Parts: sequence; structure tokens; C-alpha cells
Amino acid sequence: MAALELYSKGANVWIPDPEAVWVSAQILQDYSPGENQLFLQLSNGREVHYPAVSPADLPPLGNPDILEGENDLTALSFLHEPAVLHNLRVRFLDYSSIYTYCGIVLVAINPYDQLPIYGEEVIDAYSGQDMADMEPHIFSVAEEAYRTMTREEKNQSIIISGESGSGKTVSAKFTMRYFAVVGGAAQQTSVEERVLASNPIMESIGNAKTTRNDNSSRFGKYIEIGFGRKGDIIAANMRTYLLEKSRVVFQASAERNYHIFYQLCASRELPEMRSLKLDAPEHFRYTNQGGEMQIPGTDDVLDLERTRNAFIILGVQTDQQMELFRILAAVLHLGNVNIQASGRSSDRSYIDADDRSLAVFSKLLGVEGPQMAHWLCHRRLAVGGEMLVKPMSGQQAVGARDALAKHIYGQLFTWTVQRLNSALRTQRGQAKSFIGVLDIYGFETFDRNSFEQFCINYANEKLQQQFNRHVFHLEQEEYVREELAWSRIEFSDNQQCINLIEGQLGLFDLLDEECRMPKGSDESWARKLYDQHLTSKPHPNFHKPRMSNSAFIVLHFADTVQYECDGFLDKNRDTVFEELINILKASQSELVAELFQQQGNISVANGSIRSGKRAHREHKLTVGFQFRQSLQMLMDTLNSTTPHYVRCIKPNDLKEPFMFDPKRTVQQLRACGVLETIRISAAGYPSRWTYEEFFCRYRVLLRGPQSQEQALASCRQAIPQLIQDPDQYCFGKTKVFFRAGQVALLERLRAERLRVAAVIIQSGVRGWLARIRYSRIRWATVTIQRYCRGALARRLAMMQRYTKAALVIQKTYRMVVVRQLFLMIRQATITIQAFTRGTLTRRRYRLLVAERAAVLLQASVRRWLARQAYRRVHAAVVFMQCCVRRRAARRELLKLKTEARSVERYRELNKGMEVKLMQLQLRADQEARESAALREILHVEREASSAELEALRATIQKLESQKHEKPPPCQVTSEKEVEERRRAEEKAAQEILQLTQEVEALKREKDTFSKDREDLSARLLEQEKAQEECVRQTVSQSSAALRAELDEERRKYQGLLREFTRLEQRYDNLREMSLLTERTKGHRRTDSTQSLSFESLSPPPTPLSPQSLTPLTLSPFPSAFPSPEEVRRVSVTSPCFERRVSVWSLETPMDHLMEMMDVAKDPAVKMRGEDLAHAYDAVRVANKFLESQLRSQRSQREEELEALRYQLGQAVSGSSSSAAQPQELQELLESREQECVRLRRELKELRNTVTLRQLLMQVLPSALTTEGSCPSRQKPATVTGLLECRKRDETKLIKNLITDVRVDSALSLPPGLPASVLFLCVRQADCSGEHARARSLCSAAVTAMKAALKKHSNDLDMTTLWLKNTCLLHDLLTQHSPKQTLDSEDLVPLTTDLNDLIRALSDLCIQAYQQLLSITETRLQNIIVAALLESETIPGLSGAAAKLGGSRKRAGSDPRNVGGDAPSMASVLRELGALHTALSHQALPQTLMEQAFHQLTYLISASALNSLLLRKDMCSWSRGMQIRYNVSLLEEWLRSRGLQAGGAVATLEPLIQAVQLLQAGKKTEADAQALSQTCTALSSQQIVKILTLYTPHSDLDERVTLNFIRTVQGLLKGRSDGQPPQLLMDVRRVFPVTFPYLPPPILHAEQLVIPDSLKISFLRRA
Repeated sequence: MAALELYSKGANVWIPDPEAVWVSAQILQDYSPGENQLFLQLSNGREVHYPAVSPADLPPLGNPDILEGENDLTALSFLHEPAVLHNLRVRFLDYSSIYTYCGIVLVAINPYDQLPIYGEEVIDAYSGQDMADMEPHIFSVAEEAYRTMTREEKNQSIIISGESGSGKTVSAKFTMRYFAVVGGAAQQTSVEERVLASNPIMESIGNAKTTRNDNSSRFGKYIEIGFGRKGDIIAANMRTYLLEKSRVVFQASAERNYHIFYQLCASRELPEMRSLKLDAPEHFRYTNQGGEMQIPGTDDVLDLERTRNAFIILGVQTDQQMELFRILAAVLHLGNVNIQASGRSSDRSYIDADDRSLAVFSKLLGVEGPQMAHWLCHRRLAVGGEMLVKPMSGQQAVGARDALAKHIYGQLFTWTVQRLNSALRTQRGQAKSFIGVLDIYGFETFDRNSFEQFCINYANEKLQQQFNRHVFHLEQEEYVREELAWSRIEFSDNQQCINLIEGQLGLFDLLDEECRMPKGSDESWARKLYDQHLTSKPHPNFHKPRMSNSAFIVLHFADTVQYECDGFLDKNRDTVFEELINILKASQSELVAELFQQQGNISVANGSIRSGKRAHREHKLTVGFQFRQSLQMLMDTLNSTTPHYVRCIKPNDLKEPFMFDPKRTVQQLRACGVLETIRISAAGYPSRWTYEEFFCRYRVLLRGPQSQEQALASCRQAIPQLIQDPDQYCFGKTKVFFRAGQVALLERLRAERLRVAAVIIQSGVRGWLARIRYSRIRWATVTIQRYCRGALARRLAMMQRYTKAALVIQKTYRMVVVRQLFLMIRQATITIQAFTRGTLTRRRYRLLVAERAAVLLQASVRRWLARQAYRRVHAAVVFMQCCVRRRAARRELLKLKTEARSVERYRELNKGMEVKLMQLQLRADQEARESAALREILHVEREASSAELEALRATIQKLESQKHEKPPPCQVTSEKEVEERRRAEEKAAQEILQLTQEVEALKREKDTFSKDREDLSARLLEQEKAQEECVRQTVSQSSAALRAELDEERRKYQGLLREFTRLEQRYDNLREMSLLTERTKGHRRTDSTQSLSFESLSPPPTPLSPQSLTPLTLSPFPSAFPSPEEVRRVSVTSPCFERRVSVWSLETPMDHLMEMMDVAKDPAVKMRGEDLAHAYDAVRVANKFLESQLRSQRSQREEELEALRYQLGQAVSGSSSSAAQPQELQELLESREQECVRLRRELKELRNTVTLRQLLMQVLPSALTTEGSCPSRQKPATVTGLLECRKRDETKLIKNLITDVRVDSALSLPPGLPASVLFLCVRQADCSGEHARARSLCSAAVTAMKAALKKHSNDLDMTTLWLKNTCLLHDLLTQHSPKQTLDSEDLVPLTTDLNDLIRALSDLCIQAYQQLLSITETRLQNIIVAALLESETIPGLSGAAAKLGGSRKRAGSDPRNVGGDAPSMASVLRELGALHTALSHQALPQTLMEQAFHQLTYLISASALNSLLLRKDMCSWSRGMQIRYNVSLLEEWLRSRGLQAGGAVATLEPLIQAVQLLQAGKKTEADAQALSQTCTALSSQQIVKILTLYTPHSDLDERVTLNFIRTVQGLLKGRSDGQPPQLLMDVRRVFPVTFPYLPPPILHAEQLVIPDSLKISFLRRA
């Protein structure tokens, strides 16, 4: 099939458009050769006629829809400009992908927005991955360069270019950050920190705001990052190119000067900046010309602070920074120096003596102001051997001032770069290889182009030539590798343009020659250009503008640029007068003098210095010459390395986020060489398929037997039949190559074959459906007839039944009507009778009720009258009694008053007469006699009163008898009483009625109140419930917040512990390196076992160890710190430096009460009480300690002396029995002598301690007197079942049990045996009172365990073993600590203070746990992605569903080896099983195992999900099925071992939901709602990313439409995850570990089974 046949009806083509550059159109009619036009329909529906006189005029064809959004432009079937532009637009706007491959070039489009794709989790995802497997990214290019450097040991270069504002600086910054993380993560050196710190400094002094970019780099830089043999960063070096010094003195409209000037002006109010005399930038000429003082979204004060911090990191101290800032401020003040013209023709100039700006400038730089003012306005000339001083005009003086300012800034820039390079050099050795990052300006063309644009475009010409040749070289290498017969590919070479610029008599040569002329000018240089390149030898790349004689045009590879000659000579000379430089050399500032001391360096770096006598080689000092030299050095460096290209594209000039301007984009694509890459690729064989991929895709086009093993033979046999022209394809060793457009041809053939097959299938299916339909219709007809006949018969039977039923209904109805009439009459009669009888009965009842009421009223009235009469009589009697009693009481009162008066007089008369005892006695006798007389008088009065009372009673009785004898009242009285009674009854009835109404009202109020009470009760209950629920929610939220804070604290502490472990390892490595250096100088190497033994005996605390921070580590007194187990129950990770608990106090009850009432005590009293308490405790403990130690040592010494005498006696008596005995006796004597020396030393120490005790007793005698009343320390209790280790055997015990134990022997031991043995030995030493030995043994054990962990840092089983022993020893010591034994009477507490060692064991447990996880994570890291994502556990599921270009590698990448042992899920489960077996073998707690696997499953889930989000080939339905099955295997494995309770399965939920997202429907709105409700564990960014990357691998599947993605985004907007937006999961997240405290059973030596292989038989049971 010819290529013209592709122009058929329905095909898509691209036609030019003035606005959109290219628009898509569809062919409405097949094109035939000879026709003059094409009938097209645009995307907006408009039909057009496209002229096509010849086949060459046909518009370019569009690519198949399946290739839309391809991540590599060279993988497109049709390679041309519209296809590239459309693919970039689709990826940028529809998929939000800013990176796209174009062969070996990474195209980066500036999004003008912050994207979450540069975090450390993204770096981890790209680290170690193949470039072809991942989505395009700047990190992918950096990883490719890093891997190539480490694999091939060859230097690399990353060339980043583009227009101003396209994102070059940001790309270079992220590249260096990637190298800093990947190359410095293991050693944690400061080199990578310094490399990153150089960015803010260079941005401050080298970047400025332009009309196209707010942070434009105005210089080029090449940073070489040196790597060592292990791939770590060890040094860096920076080279800069062509700083735009003219910006210092001039800025165009809407532009700014360099950032550093505005940062200094914004920070002028700082105390240290006030000496610079700065003002707002509007007041300085060098900063106010552009009119832009502030950049939106930036803070100059914070930027300066960041710059100063970067200087500190790079070793530039504050005083030197201030020197630098003074020079920069002086440049600003120099611009404000007012130069005034004088003379008749203004040929002179002067500066006022009191010019403030000049004074400040001179003071800041430490130079003479009058001299500077003089030489700014004058110049020195050499005429005839004499030196003349010539005044300059005002314009010339201003030029000299600006030249000086540019020169100072250029020198300062060069010094800063040199200082950065010196700080980036290290003493760690020579770099083995390096990666260079080139951040250089792209091709520039403005309305007015000058010398800077000329140099920039020249540099881009050189880089484009190198790029073209490298691309051509790679293309040819691919053909050679595949052994293809190829012919040379022609590509556009820009050597002619380069020769025009740098060749002999080129533009640069003529420019330097004109600069050497005494009266050279820009106009004469332009005439020489015209004469040389237009008249003498016309050059095809050089033209002259029609309307100008001071400009020229150069035809660059990217575009045609017109340059204005004005200013070329001055910028090329960059002249500064020597007199001004000499003034600066004499500056009092050290930095200023250093900048201008060496003229040679100044000349090479920044330009020429003009003096009175012109230099002989001034042409070597021109800027153009220097730039050519540095550019040639750069090209030599790039040619010696393997280059990687990044082309940055600016999508629009408005800096709007995700806005695509096709005109600007095409212009940059043409300028940066991307289209040239496409053209070179299209000139050869751009489409490349492996035989397996071609077989899977185009199997329908092959004939004969088909099998995957015979793919190569089938392809070689079928392709010649499909493509008739053999020049359109070529067979390689592993791939088949096609020219441009052939893949589209194959796609059309495949579609045609599938269409024919579909027609055949449709015809068979339609016939089968017609037969099925006929049989169904016939069966339905017969069924309908049968049902109709049955319905008629049933209708006749039903009619007969209805007739019979009607008769029965009529008979029954008539009977019912008659019966109802009879019943109604009977019911009416009965009702009348009942009402009549009821009326009569109620009437009788009312009469009875009235009579009863009358009777009751009469009875009530009579009762009331009788009660009234009784009350009157009773009141009279009571009144009479009261009168009598009142009279008697009055008499008694008079008597008492009389007695009282007599007693008072007696007291007055006898007041003060105490001494007259006799008189008092007489008076007492007299009073006694008087009292007797008074008693008699009282008795007489009482008798009289009783007689009077009897008389009154008789009178009362007489009156009562007379009352009863009175006659009855008359009739009138009876009538009155009846009338009163009637009135009383009426009044009572009214009151009763009123009371009844009141009662009813009260009842109603009561009901109302009861209802209100019930409502209030219900409301109160609801409020109480709501309050309880609110309190419960608040408590739960607070608990969750506290739990999260606790987990965060744990994570931070364990991170610090991990950092401490790394620093400790680094310290050990440095110490080993220093020891190795010393040994190489001549020292003898010591035995490792010996050094280890000494280390275990006396472990020196490391400088950063937690033990060294404990102040009471070696103190014999009780520690003031709490038991670590209490804190450990709350958090293992809480810092031990903040745990403070008071052990004991001597507070009085009053002090305790004051503390409870929050009353502050006097600080002096409090301090004195604490001092007394500590002193008393120290003396008391010292007493007990010394007494017990003296007694034990005395008895031990006596026993040893007795044993020594006995052995000596036996030795003397049996000296002749054996020849070997004298030697043994000699050794025994020596050991005993050493023991005696040790005892004498200890005795001396004890004497010193006794002296301390005596001093304390003298100081605190009162405290010691209370010792008897205080509870004394109990003597160590006798504990059996322990193991005794003598002092001299401790080293051997540690060596045989921990350090030198063999791996096989250690793994065969019972779990926790070494810890049990060590604890029994420590326990025995503690019970014996040898606290120092117990501490030393325990400390040596901790140090030895730490050394064992370091020794077996890569051994999973040994790490698990020492984790078990560390935890067990920690739990045993915690169990027997004094605080833990308070609740248990069976345990005897330890008397030795081991709190600091318990804390060290707790930290060692965390370290062992982290080392265990690190070993497993290292083994899993390289197999997670391959096992979960790439392995095909379900064979054949995705083999036949290969997508066009989906599973192919990027063009230019190396083919991956097929076969071999690829990682699978069995590999992952094998590693997890090894860890589970090791943990189970050591009998570690289940909760600890759950935490370990929770961490590992999170790593697996995060790594797999991150890779899935960055790989387009994995986002398909079939691959999702494979991944889901692999995850199910992992879930089943976890559940089978009971590990799902710790959250291990829950961490897999994000990956499971991502796989479900791949398998779910993605078409309708219901599908979108289901996805948004189901994928709760995924963030909205992750969901959209998966939908964007979803790629169909078969024709039965479809892409996810943009409308569906927007619908999902709209549904996800309401979701607030509470987390910042992130795309990838943090694979470095570490969950804090909590060790459960499980008190072990009580240990006895008899329970331990100690094998003989340990060789610890010297231990004795105690």
C-alpha cells in the first residue's frame, strides 16, 4: 500500500493556521493522484478546500488516537512539527504533564505553578529505576546520568537550555538537589549541603527580574559535582560565563537590577545594616531605572536572610559578609555621584567636594574621596614620553563612573564564585568522576539586540552543533548495535554560521581588530563587516538590513537576528582606567584591596585596564576573546563527557499557569533543536519494535502457525508481504525498524483485517439471531392459540357459575333485609324502656342524696357549736392557771433579786481581802445561817401559795356546777340559732363550691405543671445526652490528638536515635580510618579480639551517647532519675533527659499542706531542705555501704589468706612430687600478690570514703543524730539460684557469651539465654553488695551487645537474636528495679542503681529493631516493584493485550535483558517469611512482630503505588488484575500468620483501591460517583493521576475521557483530607515502635540449660 492511499476518507491531517499554527481537519473524500485539492472539514465543522497540486503539497497526516499523549515524541508514527506540537499541548493541558521525552532530550514546559512532584518521596521513586520505565521527569534524567556514571565510570553532563523564564534555573536546582540526596544519603556529609547552599547566593548576585522572567539568570554556569568510588558527593566546582555587567548601571523598563541590591535596601533598618547608609531603592539611580521595585510574591528581607545563612554554611563569616555588603552598597552610592559639566563647550566635568554619595562611597570602600573625585573626571595620556592629564566631558565621566561600577561588581562576582569553589572543595580525596550541570542561556532575539545577545546566540550555535552531532552519533550506534545496513543520514550542520562568527576574519576577529585601533568606532566596524562578508566574499549567513548602515543580520540555526552595532566596541573592551584601579588597590578594606591586587587575574576575568601606555596584547583582554576561550573549554569538557539534554520551554509570555501559546512554543521548539532531533530521527527508522511486541500487536496479520517462541521467524516472513517496499523496513537482531508512516500503514491493515473478520462474525451472528427469532415467533404463536381456546372454555363455565350464584345471592339478600327490619324495631323498644327506667331511678337517687346532705350539715353544725363551747371553757381555765403561776413566779423573782443584791454587796465588801482568811471564814458561817433562814421563809411561802391554789380550784368547780344547773334557752333563741345555722350552711356551701373550683383549678395547674415538668425532664435528658455525646467526642478527639502527638514524639525520638546510630557509625569509620593511617605510618597492628576485650572491660562513653549525658552514672548513691519502665510504658521514645522524679524528700506535714494548697515556699528554705536531704541521704548510704563493704572484704580477705596458707603448705610438702608444680605455684603466688595489691588499692579508696563520711558528720551532726529514727536500708536479702562470675572472669564471660560466639552456636541457643546468664551474674554481684562490679558487668554487657549488633549489621538472624536478648535483659532489670518490686512481695529489688543502663538498653532495643527492619527493607527495596507490578503471576493475561507503543522502551534506551530470574511475589514472601521465622524462633512478642510487618507492608504499598503513579505502562485493566492478584497473595500470607491485627493489611488499602480504580468502569457519572466514594484512601491528586495515565492495551478498551476526569475532579473538590496536596506517598515514613513490657518468670540457675560450646563453665552456682 502506497503512502498516498493513507489520504482516504476519514483520515486526519494538519493544515497551517495563522493563530493556532496548526489545526486538525478530517478528509471528506478520498484523494487520488492528479487531483488539485483536498476536501476537508475542520474541527469547528467548517468545510474547506486545501490546494494540493502535487503529492508534495499534501498536508501532514495525523497520528492514530492510540498514540495521543505519548510520553516520547519519537514514538509517534508520523514525525513532524504539528504532531509534536499537538502531543505537547495534550500532555501539558489535558494531562498536566510538563515533561516529555524527545529521544535523548527531555522537553520541560514551565507550568508557572507549584507542583507536588519534587519531594523526597519522588526522588526515592526515581532512584535506581530505569529511565524508560518511568514517566518523564527531570529526576529521571538525573538518575540516568548518575547510573551511567557509576556503571561505565565515565563523566556525565546535563545541558539545560532555554529562553529566559522557561525554568532553566529551577531545573538545574532540582537536578543538584537530586544528586545531593542520592549521592549523600549514606554518608551524611556537608558537601551536598554546601552545593545546595550555593543556589541562593548565586541567585542573589546573578539573577534579576526581566520582562520575561522574575528570576532570570543573567550568566551561564557549569557546576561539576564530583563523586567518589562509592557514588557519594565529595567535591564540587562552578564555572561562570558572560555575566551581564551592563545591568548594574542600566535596566530597561519593567526590569530590575540584581536581587542583592534590593535585598540590601529592604534590610536597611537592621542594626548591622545602618552603617551602609542605604535608602529605599527608588532613591538610587542604579535601581530605579526600570520602575519595578518589588516582585509580587517575594520578600527581599527573607531572601537576604536566606543568602546570609548560605554564606555561613559555605564558611563566609559575618564580618566578611559585611565587607561584601559594604562593597555592594558602595556601588549603589557610586551611581548617585553627581557629575556636573563645566567649560564653554561642556568639555570638562567636576564633582562637588561636599557630594554626600561620593563621601559615603569613599568611606565604605576605605579610599580617598578627593582622589576618586579627581580621577573620575580626568584621564592620563602618554604623549611623546610625557604623561598628560586631560579632563573629560560630563558624558565621558559618567561612562567612566559606570565602567568602574561594572568593574567592581564583576570583580566581586568573580571573588564570590572563587570563594564558593574553595568551600565546595573537600579533603576527602580526588573525585573519581563527575556530573556537570550546565545552566546556560537559550537563544535570544529581542527588538534591539546587542553584544550580549550576540555572544549568547554564538554559544547556542556551538551547543546546537554539539547536540546535532551527538544525536546523529547515537542514531548510528543504534543501527550498528542492531547490525543494520544503513547509509549516512544527512543533517543540517551550522558550521558555516560558526565560521562566520569565530573563523579567520570573522565577526569576532574584526571586532577585536577594531578595538585595537586608536580611533575605532562601531560605524567603521560595521563598514568592515559589509566589505568582508558582502563584497569581498559574500557569506550565505550574513546580510545587511535595507534601512540601516549600523546593523547586520546573521542567519542562525534557530532564527534570523538583526544586531545593532552601537555599543559593541565599548562592551567588548570593558575598559576601566588604571588610576581608579590604583585608588582601589590602596583601600583600607582588606576585601577591596584583595579584589584589585592582581591585575592579571582582573584582566582575564573581567576586561582590560586602560592606562597611559597601551598594552601590546590588549586583544587578549577583550570580552569576546575571553568568552571564546571559556566557551571552547566548555565544549571540550562536554565532548569528553556523555551529555544529557533538557530543553526548557516557555508556554506563554503572560506567566499564566497552564496556558499554552502555540506560536511561542513552536518558535522555541525550532530554536532549541527539538524539531531537528525529530527530523534526524525521521530520516532513519523512527519506529522500532521488538519482535515480541510486534507479534503481540499484529498477530492478526500473520499467517501460518503462531507461537510466541517463533515470533522472529513469523515477523520476518509476514512483513515483506505486508509492506511491498523493502526500503520502508529493516530487520535487526532484536528489533524490527520502520520508516515514518509505516506503523500507521500497519495499523490500517490491522484495522481492515479486523473489520473483515468482524463482518464475517456479524453475518454468522445475524443468521443465528434470525433463526432464533423465527423459532421464538412460531413457539409464541402456538402458545397464544392454546391460551385463547382455553380462555373461551373458561369463559363459558364462568357464565354458568355466575347465573347460579345470582339466585343464591337474591335469596340471601331478601332474608337479610327482613331480619334487619325486625332487629331494628326490637332494638328501638328496648332502648325506650331503658331510658324511662333510668330517668325514674335517677330522680329517686337525687332525693336521697339531698336528704343525706342535710343530715351531714346538721351534724357538722352541732359538732362545731359543741367544740366552740369547750374551747371557751378551756381558755378560761388556762388563763387562771397562768395568773396564779405568774404571781408565784414574781414572788420567787423578788427573792432571787434580794439574794443577788446581798451577794453582790458581800463581794464588794470583801474585794481585795484575800489575806483575811479568818474573816472570810466567819462571813461564810454567817451566810450559811442566813441561807437556812431563807429556806424556811421559802417553805412558808410555798405552803401559802399551795393553799391559795386549792381555793382557786374550788372556786372553779363551783362555777362549773352553777353553769350546768342553768335553765334551757327560750324558743326565740332556737329560731335565731336555726337562722344562724342556715346562714352558716349557705356560707359553708359557697365555701365548698369555691374550694371545689379552686381544687379543680389547682388540678389543672397541677396537670400543666406535670406536663411542663415532663417536658423539662425530657429536654434536660436530651441536653444531658447531647452534652455527654459532646464530651465523649471531645474526649475522643483529645485522645486521638494526644495519641497522634505521642506517636509523633516517638517517631522523632526514634529518628534521633537512628541519626545518632548513623553518626556513631560514621565516628567509628573515621576512627578506623585514622587508626589505619597510623598503622601505615609504622605502628604495629593489634589483635582485634584483644582490643574488643579491653573495650568491653572499660567501655568509654561515646561523645554523643545517652549514657554520657547521665550525671550519676558512676555515683554509688541512688539515682535521682525514675525507673525507665514507667516512662517506657507511656512512650519508648520520650527523651531521657526530661525524666525527673523526686525519689525521696524530708518535707514536713506543713510543707506538704503548703504544696497541696499551691502556696509557694521560700526558695532559700526549699534549697536548704533539699541540700540537707541529699546530704543526709549521702551520709546514711555511705555508712551502710562502707560497713557492708568492709565486712565483706574483711571476711573475703581472711578466707583467701587461709586458702593461700593452706595451698602454700601443700605446695611445700609436695614440691618433689611433680616438676610442673613450682611453675603453677609461682603463677598462683603472682595472682595472689596482684589480688593483695588490688585489696590494698580498694582499702585506700575506702579510707578516702571514710574521710568523706567524717567531714559530712562534722557538717551535719544534727542530721546524723536522726539516723536512728529514719528507716535504714535493709540488708541484701539472700537469693538463691544465681550464677557467680569472678572479677577476673568477666572479660572471658563477655567474650564467650557475646562478642566471639559463633553464629551457628548462637542460633542454636534457647531464646534469651545470654541475657538470662548475664542477669543472674549481675544479680549475684548485687546481692553480694558489690555494686561497682554489678554496674561494670552490666555496662560491659551493653557495650558488647552494641558491638555485636554492629558486627552483624547485615545478618537477619543474629540481629533478631540480640534484639531478643536486649529486650529480655531490659525487662529483667526493670522487673527487679525498686519501683517495680513495690507491688510484689516475691521479688527482691536490686540495690544497685542501674537506671541509666536500663535506659541505654531501651535505646539499644530501638536500635536493634531499626537495624532489623533496615536489613529487610534493603532486601525488599529492589524487588518490590518488579514483584508486585511487573511479574505476571497469572500467565497469559496481558501477553496478548500489548498496546501500540505502550510497553516499548524509549527511543535510544538500552534494551532490557529478557529472561533470567525475574523477581516475583515468591521472592517478596520469601524475605518476609525469613523475618517471620527469625522473630518466631526467638519468641519475640506478637505485638512487636505486628509492628514490624506493619512498617514493611507500608513500605511495600508506598513503593508499589509510587511506581504505579509514575508508569504509564502499568495503568491498564489487565495489569490491574495482575497487581490485585499479587496483593491478594500478600494479604493471604499475612492472615495465615495472624499479622492482620497490627494494621499490616490496612496499609495495603491505597494500593488495593488504586488497582480497583484501574478495573472499575470509567464512563458514566454514576461511575464517577462510585469512584469518589470508594477510593477513600487515595488523595484526589492520585485518583486524577491514575485516570490520566490509564492506557488501554486492547481495542476493546477506551481511554478515560477528559469530561469524566473533570467530573471526578468536581466530586473530589468537597473532600478535605486535612493533609497538604501530595501525589506520592512518603516511603521514608517510619512508624514509632512501642515495646510491650512483659514481666518474665523468676529466673533460677537450675532452669537454664547451658551448652558446653559456650565455654562458661567457670561460672559457679550461688
